[in-house]
Amino acid sequence: MATYYTKSHEWIRLDGDIATVGITAHATEELGELVFVEAKDEGTELGQGDAAAVVESVKAASDIYAPIAGTIAGFNTRLTDEPTLIGADPEGEGWIFTLKVADSSQLEGLMDEAAYKASL
Repeated sequence: MATYYTKSHEWIRLDGDIATVGITAHATEELGELVFVEAKDEGTELGQGDAAAVVESVKAASDIYAPIAGTIAGFNTRLTDEPTLIGADPEGEGWIFTLKVADSSQLEGLMDEAAYKASL
């Protein structure tokens, strides 16, 4: 299963027509310890680049953007009680939300891991 990355440090992994979205290890390092995470409600339709969630750290609050268009299908409810899970495992158990994909061809405009690492 391929993982794609955005310039704003989100990652997305597609499984059929459902994508899992989170933020990268680089983003978590920049933010510091997370204290709160919230995503838009299930069923919210998002365009590519729309704010889909917010994470708050001791330093700042940051929007998390939809890497591609779709409808929010779910939220990682573990993050309600364990927002630090994102920092501990950003591209695994620390995923933030799932998205029912509207147009998977938008993935073509995103970076693969090598391109993302080069962009840092």
